[in-house]
Amino acid sequence: MTVVETERSPLTSCLEPVAKQRPERQDRYTISEVVGYTGLSAHTLRWYERIGLMPHVDRSHTGQRRYTDRDLDWLDFVSKLRLTGMPVADMVRYAELVREGDHTYPDRLELLVAHREGVRRRIAELRGTLDVLDYKIDLYAGAKRAPERH
Repeated sequence: MTVVETERSPLTSCLEPVAKQRPERQDRYTISEVVGYTGLSAHTLRWYERIGLMPHVDRSHTGQRRYTDRDLDWLDFVSKLRLTGMPVADMVRYAELVREGDHTYPDRLELLVAHREGVRRRIAELRGTLDVLDYKIDLYAGAKRAPERH
């Protein structure tokens, strides 16, 4: 299995963008189309390729990058990892493991499980912070003229 090969599963839908439509093409996208779809800059896409986060991207006969649907699937997944705060080095390591083959499943699992635990801790912290904000908002919304407090 390559970096961008994925099996369709019930979880696949979480990897697909909610508000974005893929460009209407036949599995070949220019860098500008990918920029429009992902919101990433062309510089970022090239950087991802340079550091090994993005697999080899095919080129046209004129040397222009030509992205595939698999590339867009991979970028969707990478965007989810970025959103969770996964360090770029860990994302690159994950991509390397995928490229190495199925025998790296245990290593991939370990990396993702460890990251998930960090995400859960941050979510708990944010929930506590949200509770404080809700309390303050309720306090101010219910007060006609509250004395100055924090």
